[in-house]
Amino acid sequence: MGAYGAVIVGGVMTAAVVVLLSSAAPRSDAVFSDITAEAGITWKHFSGESPDRFLPEAMGGGVALADFDGDGLADIFLVTGGETPRGRAAAPPQNALYRNLGGGRFRDITAGSGLARVGFYGMGVAAGDYDNDGRPDLFITGYPTSALFHNNGDGTFTDVTAKAGVANTGRWGASAAWIDYDRDGRLDLFICNYAKFSFEHGPHCTYQGEPTYCAQTAYEGDAPALYHNNGDGTFTDATQRAGLAQLAGRALGVVSIDVGGDGWPDLVVARDASPNLLLLNRRDGTFRDAAADAEIAFNMDGNARAGMGVDAADLDGDGWPDLILTNFNDEGHALYLNNGRFPFTERTLALTRPYVGWGASFLDYDNDGAQDLLIVNGHLNRVIERTRRDVFYREPPLLLANDGRGSFAEARAAGPAFARGYVARGLAVGDIDNDGDADAIFTRLNDSPVLLRNNVGQNAVWIGFELEGTVSNRDAIGARVTVEHDGRRMSRWITSGSSYLSSHDKRVIFGLGGSRPASVTAEIRWPNGRTQTVSGLAPGRYHRIVEPR
Repeated sequence: MGAYGAVIVGGVMTAAVVVLLSSAAPRSDAVFSDITAEAGITWKHFSGESPDRFLPEAMGGGVALADFDGDGLADIFLVTGGETPRGRAAAPPQNALYRNLGGGRFRDITAGSGLARVGFYGMGVAAGDYDNDGRPDLFITGYPTSALFHNNGDGTFTDVTAKAGVANTGRWGASAAWIDYDRDGRLDLFICNYAKFSFEHGPHCTYQGEPTYCAQTAYEGDAPALYHNNGDGTFTDATQRAGLAQLAGRALGVVSIDVGGDGWPDLVVARDASPNLLLLNRRDGTFRDAAADAEIAFNMDGNARAGMGVDAADLDGDGWPDLILTNFNDEGHALYLNNGRFPFTERTLALTRPYVGWGASFLDYDNDGAQDLLIVNGHLNRVIERTRRDVFYREPPLLLANDGRGSFAEARAAGPAFARGYVARGLAVGDIDNDGDADAIFTRLNDSPVLLRNNVGQNAVWIGFELEGTVSNRDAIGARVTVEHDGRRMSRWITSGSSYLSSHDKRVIFGLGGSRPASVTAEIRWPNGRTQTVSGLAPGRYHRIVEPR
């Protein structure tokens, strides 16, 4: 069972709607259960795989978890790829929108939503309320353009790309993140542009006479894009003004979070055979790349890894956000511990070396207070198994348990889904049944997604928060929530981007372990920099807190 508690408005408690959910099925002894079939999710991704082996065919699609209809339940949006010149579908490929019915069931409501088809090859998705009307909108990336869809609040979306001016025309957009980089209370938009590309003039490679995907270095990297929100439904291209136009490289993943602790949102960008970026906000509309100073741009040998996914969270309880960047096989997925100064401390996860990592997310799966790690993997080339016995095309996901000090080991009894191989790509995390623990969904190349229900987190004590900005952006992206319990001080950030091509549930959950306090006090640093303290909060429920004006 799960519930929403009272709404806190500027420190005043008011009544709230309580959302109670019953379990869809008996809980398993495993941490996660694959409930895709019983949830009613049947949609499949389509990549347009063809003899040409264009690289977009292998990159996959993203997934977003967000409450699109305002009923208190996290819905699902999935991005398909599309057709290529010689990769045609029996029926036109479509995206999918699934409404959460509660009880672990979802209904396909794509028809009539306005989201089914876009006029380009789809890649990623970023959900965010760009106009502060209380409804999450959708930005869908792809090639050779991208699109912004406004949520009308009635189950339909309107394509407002032309008016907004965020088409990203002629470019291959991958992950995107909403970020209020100038703290004016409106969400701006950052787009990872991967590479210069054309279906007409793409490179072609073979292995033993068979077509295969070319190495990423065959594609020239592109610069990211930054669009400033003007507050009237339009955006201005601020890439040049922000100092980003010269940062060409093959960007794939991004997370917006305050890395430096100064109250201003920064950006961490995972790039593929290009140096990663750590874009520190200079507070004047510009950014400085400090990745070399932090020693996250290259590996220890001075080479750029093949970075795909990225996430940030405080792993060791010191109050600073640490990083994970997923990489190609033999490189290892890289963990970076941030102690508040440069350089960061790298801890490459040795057990990940056989894998090609994509989506990654920190989550406290057992609600013991320590942020654990979920990574989904899958190789790029089918021919890999002809040359390697230790690397496979289909690879298992990884659930890694944190000891509370930033050291990880494989979690016990993760579930049957973690013993199977997939060609996984995007990953989103959120509480689909409002029971206070992190569930997950990941996409697969040319296949259905996998929806994982958490069976164990609700057995521990927890407290959740849903923030609503008033002076700050409505989604409160950039906020930091801090809770003290049993001598521990725990911080969570409301981020955007994160993982790979995907968008998470923006509520935050604190696992309090087995000790149940009578009440909890939370300190909130809102995106505009102001701090609010709220006391007397009951555990075992979500608290919606509205920023005081």
